[in-house]
Amino acid sequence: MGNPISSQLESYMDLTAARQKLVASNIANASTPGYRAKDFDFHAEFVRSLDAGKAGAPPGSPAVIEVDGLATGNDGNNVSLEREVRLLSENSIRFQLATQLAQGEFGSLKTAIQDGKS
Repeated sequence: MGNPISSQLESYMDLTAARQKLVASNIANASTPGYRAKDFDFHAEFVRSLDAGKAGAPPGSPAVIEVDGLATGNDGNNVSLEREVRLLSENSIRFQLATQLAQGEFGSLKTAIQDGKS
């Protein structure tokens, strides 16, 4: 993807993929003693990736943190399956939106190419 909108969509989709991996890891470790749920601030990381793109630098990996404020079980694990399922849903909606926007971008590009050949 070469234009600014496409680059932004690519960064957004990369972040949704990173979030998906974290949520899957949290779910996989829901019964692991001592495991602490991990996440990142999606909005802040997207803004950071946009700023990196403006500077011509690759965005890098999101800053992953342990999630505070979740109830911790007797085994020290704080994964909330309800929270993780909600994040999966939100992430799915974000990815679908980005995919639709990317399809629109590619459709516009295709039209421009076809019109240029006439």
